[in-house]
Amino acid sequence: MERELKPTVERLAASSSSWNGEPLPACRAERPFVTLLRIVVPPHARLARHRHPVLNAGVLLRGELTVVAEDGTERTFRAGEGIIEMVGTLHYGENRGDEPVELVMCYVGAEDAPLSVAE
Repeated sequence: MERELKPTVERLAASSSSWNGEPLPACRAERPFVTLLRIVVPPHARLARHRHPVLNAGVLLRGELTVVAEDGTERTFRAGEGIIEMVGTLHYGENRGDEPVELVMCYVGAEDAPLSVAE
């Protein structure tokens, strides 16, 4: 007897708030523009302080990434975890480990909106 193979589904993140508990802004009624990025952060690298003007979320594929908000609140995300990023709040990501961090992020905004703005 042949066994039916079914896909598995695991929810990695679902929330109306970012990782630090801040509520996400309302979505605009205009046509959304979606961008997917694969990002690799080298070992011991710290990204510049920045803010996102658009909604964004993703999943870590490998490594550990620590995200630090402007008020000093931080959270470390590990491979396989979902992340719902802050919108409009200064923060930075840091790879404190010895291996690269790889993540895929999805940004949703207007076609001409920047994905992030450096401090």
